[in-house]
Amino acid sequence: QVQLVESGGGLVQAGGSLRLSCVASGRTFSAYAAGWFRQAPGKERDIVAVISGTGDITYHADSVKGRFTISRDNAKNVMYLQMNSLKPEDTAIYYCSADPTYIRVRRSTPDYWGQGTQVTVSS
Repeated sequence: QVQLVESGGGLVQAGGSLRLSCVASGRTFSAYAAGWFRQAPGKERDIVAVISGTGDITYHADSVKGRFTISRDNAKNVMYLQMNSLKPEDTAIYYCSADPTYIRVRRSTPDYWGQGTQVTVSS
């Protein structure tokens, strides 16, 4: 089992940047694919980005491609989401997730979830 804790959320103006972090504990983090998801008020939770256990495979949703970058540092048991050129429509709670199987994260059905961190982008 792995525990996930997100941080780095906050309030930022449109066009600004934030970096989210997800610290994992409990098991060898490199054995897990991981991803970021987000849920805006009144909407379903959507996939944002996914990264394989070794970090050599990544996926970014079209809505964030070119603006957000997922990465990880397995030596530190941390995954990141660098968010640039933020837009008001990026406002949501951002969740970190992990699963031993990449495809389960990619299909939005990972076993493990963090509590979420709020990102608010003002216009």
